[in-house]
Amino acid sequence: MEPFVKLEGVVAPLDAVNVDTDMIIPAVYLKSIARTGFGPHLFDRYRYHEDGSENPDFMLNQDAYRNSKILVSGPNFGCGSSREHAPWALEDFGIRCVIAPSFADIFYNNCFKNGLLPLPLPEDTVRRIIDKSRSHPGFRLVIDLEAQQVRDTDEEIVVDFEVDEFRRYCLLNGLDDIGLTLQHEDAITAFEARQS
Repeated sequence: MEPFVKLEGVVAPLDAVNVDTDMIIPAVYLKSIARTGFGPHLFDRYRYHEDGSENPDFMLNQDAYRNSKILVSGPNFGCGSSREHAPWALEDFGIRCVIAPSFADIFYNNCFKNGLLPLPLPEDTVRRIIDKSRSHPGFRLVIDLEAQQVRDTDEEIVVDFEVDEFRRYCLLNGLDDIGLTLQHEDAITAFEARQS
């Protein structure tokens, strides 16, 4: 898993509430357990017309937001089914951080296990970020996980945040559950040798 220390990137505004996992990655694409290949289908129903052509009105199809690394949205982001494919699709597209006032629990937990930072911020702050990213396409934020701070490049928006220390440690060091286990590889090998 790629470490998440400090991220600077363009913010894509998705001004919606209750964005569910089927909106993020429709069930029809859940045919693989590989973590890659889902990015092209992120928000599929909204990004494409029925004939497969891009919907120019959807923000991720607009030049200013096409390479966004940060997504900002409304409350209860990631509700619906517990599919791990949702953070996979976001990350495969290039998004490493989702900012919202609140998240569905399972989606929130799945993000940390897959190297994505779900960042709950106060609703008024989220509204300011959405408004600024809509009125200034290409608006950028810096998400500093070490300092636990969000700021824009002009430092008009500066917000401190807290992340559970264990989850923060895992993200900073790029450790998923397997990576955490492999930190004890010598002890595991010694135990297996004793057992045989």
